Amino acid sequence: MKKRLVFILSILILGLVTSSQAQFITLSGTVYDISARVPIEAVTVRSTSGRGTITDSLGRYSLTVKSKDSIWFSLLNKNTMKYAVDTISNPSSFDISIHLKVAELPEVSVRSRDYRLDSIQNRRDYQKYFDFKKPTVKLSENHEYMPGGLTVGLDLDELINMFRFRRNRNLLFLQNRLILQEEDKYINNRFNKLLVRKITKLQMPEIDTFMRKYRPGFELLQSFNDLELGYYIQQHFKEYSTQKFKQSLKKKDE
Repeated sequence: MKKRLVFILSILILGLVTSSQAQFITLSGTVYDISARVPIEAVTVRSTSGRGTITDSLGRYSLTVKSKDSIWFSLLNKNTMKYAVDTISNPSSFDISIHLKVAELPEVSVRSRDYRLDSIQNRRDYQKYFDFKKPTVKLSENHEYMPGGLTVGLDLDELINMFRFRRNRNLLFLQNRLILQEEDKYINNRFNKLLVRKITKLQMPEIDTFMRKYRPGFELLQSFNDLELGYYIQQHFKEYSTQKFKQSLKKKDE
């Protein structure tokens, strides 16, 4: 009887494992440019269930997704069509081409690792301000209080801090200022003069004018990988050059 029960349980467990494995599939392949010969790095690969990855320096990717998912590829805020996973005949070699020439993309350098370390250290140094939250009424973590009191179970320090309006305003002000400073440092680190000069060939004082005019916001910059940032600079340089040319023609006419 026991042997039969063990056998039945083994069959059930095996069936569950097999069923679970059948629900997922690993896709891999290479993303090429329009020539179908040159691989593209930093291409985002996403699935409808929320999984994602990016291609490496050789354009290769690998992503485990649900068999009922669809996947698509994204570069420079442009998405390909969606591909249903269960219609892909060769999941281990699903190569695609994106209608873009790699030669047209600017070369960009990887960001310095020192910035990340500095940012972590800055958070540690000013942890009190970064972690500040506006005081609210809450229960005390100290359970040694007198039953029946007017403030039974309340956190007295938190209650007192609610009425320290100047202190709270100052701490919020310092917190917001530190966050803005951190965001500015992030922008300065990625959208830096060395990178802009490398792509645009601009020199002083034009490069300063360009960087002030096209400085990206923090949230926008966060959404860019290094390749997309290079493309952003390249496209705005074209706009800058066109405007400069029009201004020179206007001056000649005057």
